[in-house]
Amino acid sequence: QVQLMESGGGLVQPGGSLRLSCAASGTTFDLYTLGWYRQAPGKQRELVATVTSGHATNNADSVTGRFTISRDNAKNTVYLQIDGLKPEDTAVYYCNAHRIIAPVLDYWGQGTQVTVSR
Repeated sequence: QVQLMESGGGLVQPGGSLRLSCAASGTTFDLYTLGWYRQAPGKQRELVATVTSGHATNNADSVTGRFTISRDNAKNTVYLQIDGLKPEDTAVYYCNAHRIIAPVLDYWGQGTQVTVSR
């Protein structure tokens, strides 16, 4: 059974940094794109960034230059380095594993809260 376990969220002041981690287990992830999404109160879940097993990355325009996604294939772990945090970054951040060949499947972690406030 595929499981995704996020960690690293918390309360941080504007301009601060956090590093989120997501440990994946239950299968080999070379056929999966791993990514981070976020959902702020009253808003839809949105893409933050994704990374393929070949380390190709894709970021939302709103986070380019501040958020950096990476993965360690040996550890089945994906990271999100967040710098220059803004209050509008406050959200629950979810880890996602997306299988890229049939059967196409999506798995989600339970989420980790990031709150940016003075």
